[in-house]
Amino acid sequence: MQTFIILIIIGVCAGILSGLVGVGGGILIVPALVFFLGFSQKMAQGTSLGILLLPVGILGVMEYYKQGYVDIKIVLLISLGFIIGSLFGSKIALSLSNDTIKKAFALVMVLVGLKILFLDKKIQEKANTGTNTPKVDSTGK
Repeated sequence: MQTFIILIIIGVCAGILSGLVGVGGGILIVPALVFFLGFSQKMAQGTSLGILLLPVGILGVMEYYKQGYVDIKIVLLISLGFIIGSLFGSKIALSLSNDTIKKAFALVMVLVGLKILFLDKKIQEKANTGTNTPKVDSTGK
């Protein structure tokens, strides 16, 4: 029962984080599965990818879409790339040791965090004003 509750809490936290800032899948789920439930890095990553297969973010996407903040063409193109990339990425990951994968995962998290913290001031200003965000109309164009 305790594992069930932990899994639900991980899912709720990932969903909240995903809705708030657009991330949550691997960034939250993988470390939580490793830390709280003792999953191996490979098991945590495989489980996280399994979660992403389901339409877990559909309600969040619908809310953003209603406000004009989803470009369907971009979503489809990136999704296609994601499908291809995940195939190759999983093959590479499965050929590496858990320790190597953990280090690579941690490095990616640190680099993303540093990039977010130390963005160029102009980029931050654009992000705050929304001038670099394509807004689409209700038809998705």
